[in-house]
Formats: sequence, structure tokens, C-alpha cells
Amino acid sequence: MARYAKEHKQVTRQRIIEKTGERFKQDGLDGSGISTLMSDAGLTNGAFYAHFASKDDLIANVVADQLRTQVARYSTLRPGRPGLEDLVRDYLSPEHRDHPGVGCPSAALLDEIGRCEDGTKQAYTDGARNILEEIAVRLTPEDPQSARGEAIGLFTMMVGTLQLSRALSDRKFADEVLEQGAENALAFIR
Repeated sequence: MARYAKEHKQVTRQRIIEKTGERFKQDGLDGSGISTLMSDAGLTNGAFYAHFASKDDLIANVVADQLRTQVARYSTLRPGRPGLEDLVRDYLSPEHRDHPGVGCPSAALLDEIGRCEDGTKQAYTDGARNILEEIAVRLTPEDPQSARGEAIGLFTMMVGTLQLSRALSDRKFADEVLEQGAENALAFIR
């Protein structure tokens, strides 16, 4: 019985983290209270503290999980630079721009993460390093460390382009930003 309870608690905790990640990326870190977040996971408010010490604890766990998921998705791309080309095209697409709840946590939450407590910033820092390592390995498999600067440039170009495109009210202009950003990023990795 105890094993089932432990496994059930882990599954429930993961469901809270995943649903909260979608909500945060859609509405922002302060856009929802604990009651809404727990409701999204199909639970009551009272269950929250069985899984997390505070909302800050939840935020740090969500950020870590979101970035781990993002890196795991990168492993499904084609090897090397062709996989990076696929990533750029997918990342800088109107679909990704228009659906932040299922997209990149960096583009959706970066400005807010910068104002979070240290645990969340550390979770983000660890995840960002993993993303940059994955990009660097694809850029220069024989010496990923030499591609670190290029990886930082590519990642920041993609995130900034997506954020700018999301902020524009003029759809044609927003599409132009995405298209030009993708062209620039693709030229950067060729």
C-alpha cells in the first residue's frame, strides 16, 4: 500500500507541474493563484502543500521541468546542424508564437524569471546551460566547448525573435519578424 501511495503522489506532483507549466506560459507566473493551478490539475487547494512548500517552490520545479522537457525534445531532432535547422523553423513558426502555453518557457517567462527568487533562477540557469550544451554539440560535435559562444548567440536570437513577434499587434509585421529571424538564425548556423 505504501508503494502505491508514493507512486500516486509522484504522478500527482508531476501532473501539477505539467499543468502549471502550461498555465504559467499562457498567463504568466503571477497570473494564477494556487486555487486555479490546483483546479487545472483536478485537485483541491488543500493538496498543494502535500507537494510543495510554497508557490516559489512550485515555480522553481516547473521551470526545471519545462527546460528538461525542452532538452528532451531536442534529442528527437535529426543529428547535427540539420536538426538545428529543424529547431529554428519550428521554434520561429507562427504556431509556436500563437500557442505559448505549449511552447518554450524562455520566450514566455524570461522577464518574470529574472525577478524570481534564487531557487527559480538557479533552476533556469541549470536548464539554460543544458539547452546551450545541446546546441553546441550540434554545432561542433568534435569540440562543443568551442561553439559555446555561437550556441548562446543562436539561442538568444531565437528567444528574442519569438518574444518580439508575440508582442506585435500587427500580424503581418509579426510574421515578418519571425521570417527574418529564422533567415538570420539559419544563416548563423550554416
